[in-house]
Amino acid sequence: MVLLHVKRGDESQFLLQAPGSTELEELTVQVARVYNGRLKVQRLCSAPNEKMKQVLKKTIEEAKAIISKKQVEAGVCVTMEMVKDALDQLRGAVMIVYPMGLPPYDPIRMEFENKEDLSGTQAGLNVIKEAEAQLWWAAKELRRTKKLSDYVGKNEKTKIIAKIQQVSTFCFNVSVVFVTSLQTDKNVQ
Repeated sequence: MVLLHVKRGDESQFLLQAPGSTELEELTVQVARVYNGRLKVQRLCSAPNEKMKQVLKKTIEEAKAIISKKQVEAGVCVTMEMVKDALDQLRGAVMIVYPMGLPPYDPIRMEFENKEDLSGTQAGLNVIKEAEAQLWWAAKELRRTKKLSDYVGKNEKTKIIAKIQQVSTFCFNVSVVFVTSLQTDKNVQ
């Protein structure tokens, strides 16, 4: 299994294991799902009001521990199952606090039902759409049409630091740098 240390920018996010033979299309989607699932758990943990927080405090702490960035330091790989467990724990705790259920407009209920509207919010900017997710390693884009082993070799004990981002973010930065360097080259001649 290849160990991926996933970062967003320079900030560690989580560890993930995948066989070297994994198709990068599948791996990129898996990384994006875990990343976005962690964001959902974080939003849910910060949404409850004070009264609810007191009742849910232990569950919130457990859920945050499961998806914590400290898992990287502890060497614990995060899986989508772990993210789902955290969401299930929170869902169960909310059902205990609100046995009659939450109203349809409640942000917590909307998160659980994947109907949240994050447009115009910072949280919306952090989410990476699976179709637009892109993995980078060693200053190279990991093309979705290839396998992980095409980049890291056949050694299953490899550890890499991969960065996740949206497709458009990096392409724009490259274009700006490229245009700047062309202008500089013209001035030199």
